[in-house]
Amino acid sequence: MRTRTIVLIIAIVLMAGFAALNVDEFSRSTLLSLGFTTVQAPLGVLMLVLLMAVLLAFLATTLYMQGAHLLETRQHARELSTQRDLADKAEASRFTELRQYLEAQAANAQHREAAQATVLAERLAQTQQALVAKIDESASSTSAYIGELEDRLERRDAASKPVPLPGEPVLYKPNAQTASV
Repeated sequence: MRTRTIVLIIAIVLMAGFAALNVDEFSRSTLLSLGFTTVQAPLGVLMLVLLMAVLLAFLATTLYMQGAHLLETRQHARELSTQRDLADKAEASRFTELRQYLEAQAANAQHREAAQATVLAERLAQTQQALVAKIDESASSTSAYIGELEDRLERRDAASKPVPLPGEPVLYKPNAQTASV
């Protein structure tokens, strides 16, 4: 319980105990002036009745204020729940937008990678064709050089060989010039 409630209960119990101990004095009849007339009534009982009326009025006011506060709290809780739901939906939509953005970025990155891979493959094919062409050119020029050297060697050999007579066996003797080449 709250401290205020405990203090209020203690005060009511003390007042009831005081009234019970002094019931004879509270019930003694006296002449009371109401302003426009006079009345014979017990002053203590009248004061206790007025005290109870004020206490009931304050109790009713307190109950009304707490009820209004409770209704207001519930309304605020509903509004807060509604706002929380809106915030959750907004956050979820932001996450959805972020996911869509990231998916779009990933798709763009894949397209760029595919385009770069295509360009790289084309360049690699061009480089390979150029390399094959250079190798073919090098092989052709090497073959040409070898062929030219063979022609020179054959011409040199042909010039240094004695011409055999018909019917004579051909013996080939390398001379000093052909052996050194």
